[in-house]
Amino acid sequence: MKTHEQIDRRGLELARLIVERIDADPERSGLEKARACCESWLAKGPDPVFLEWRRILDLPWEQVRDILLADTEEGRRLRQSSPFCGILSPQERWQVFKEFREHEAA
Repeated sequence: MKTHEQIDRRGLELARLIVERIDADPERSGLEKARACCESWLAKGPDPVFLEWRRILDLPWEQVRDILLADTEEGRRLRQSSPFCGILSPQERWQVFKEFREHEAA
């Protein structure tokens, strides 16, 4: 069974890869995709965490990046409901899951 700490570390690694992807794209299309995802979720009903993400996603990318990568309680909480889904391919996500599973087994 995974501990919260293990899940949080894995979530932070996924966030790092997402940030690398968005940083490498001068158009920041991943950021726009996250905004669209957030709006889609909010269309189903106002959820406080998605309202919070909407406010965050209106900030400059550098600030969004810092929040996404924050190794704080707030950063961990926000990553649990991140609208950045779909930035990484399923294969990229599963690779991270595999690496963490292997590391935990060692």
